[in-house]
Amino acid sequence: MDIRAAELVDKLAGEHALALDDYEYLVEHLDEEVRDLLAEHARAAREPIYGHDVFVRGLIEFSSYCKNDCYYCGLRASNASCERYRLTAGQILACADRGYELGFRTFVLQGGEDPRFTDERLCAIVRALKEAHPDCAVTLSVGERTRESYARLREAGADRYLLRHETATPEHYARLHPAGMSWEHRMQCLRDLRELGFAVGAGFMVGSPFQTSANLARDLAFIQEFQPEMCGIGPFVPHHATPFANEPAGTLEQTLGLLSIIRLIKPNILLPATTALGTIHPRGRELGMEAGANVVMPNLSPGDVRAKYLLYDGKICTGDEAAECRRCLEMRMAGCGYTVVTDRGDPRIV
Repeated sequence: MDIRAAELVDKLAGEHALALDDYEYLVEHLDEEVRDLLAEHARAAREPIYGHDVFVRGLIEFSSYCKNDCYYCGLRASNASCERYRLTAGQILACADRGYELGFRTFVLQGGEDPRFTDERLCAIVRALKEAHPDCAVTLSVGERTRESYARLREAGADRYLLRHETATPEHYARLHPAGMSWEHRMQCLRDLRELGFAVGAGFMVGSPFQTSANLARDLAFIQEFQPEMCGIGPFVPHHATPFANEPAGTLEQTLGLLSIIRLIKPNILLPATTALGTIHPRGRELGMEAGANVVMPNLSPGDVRAKYLLYDGKICTGDEAAECRRCLEMRMAGCGYTVVTDRGDPRIV
């Protein structure tokens, strides 16, 4: 085992922080022995706080329309082959009702940046969902909006907001997005969400085009500085109708190593084993748990639209019913020693 890498792992486990160049060195030396050491420390950091509990989030993908043209995304505005749909408010609430029956206590409303979902419409949905299920948390993942919009959504009852920062390097951000999108604005949105009282989720793709070890080191330093309540990372998986169609996917190994590092940076973080991880490896989500994750996000969307919400090729679980998806995950988690719990899954104070 690389001696310096092992020393950095021990230091991170004890102090929950490293210098930027130390993160870069660690990213460049994620061999099997180092990953195993990281995972061992990550589990030791997670288990006094969360035990072997796994929190489930009921994902409702309510719109495949998006005004943006991000180069990596299958929902990009210029993708003429994308099948577009919007769920009605009634359909969204019916998905949540079904999820509640199945034991979900957090619902994640996710969609492209769809101008049809104005503040008025989205706030009405959030209010209705909270009125129907006041013991549940509502998480939104609807991209960049104004501070005023975020304030209205918070007032309507939204508890959490997921907005991946995507990369902490402005130059890298510019290579993943068209000129109309701004890294500075993405960062301002995250600051606004934090100041307005949301539990905030950041995150990035592992192995995205043009990504370097230095980029990943900056991502880890950003997580260390910003201290998000949640962090969603998963491997980049290409989509056939994007400019990055022929780029290689991110690797399982690097993703697992980075999951462990993030757990050590913030031991009480809510850390998903993502669908993308399960897409690139049949046991990806189980391996994610063993690396330090503690959240999974099964799909509650109606079966007839799931295959239309394709951010990347090969996405798993597009044909399952919600109950099947829940049972499947429970069995998978139990098989590796973890228990899916009926809980809002709020971040625990340490």
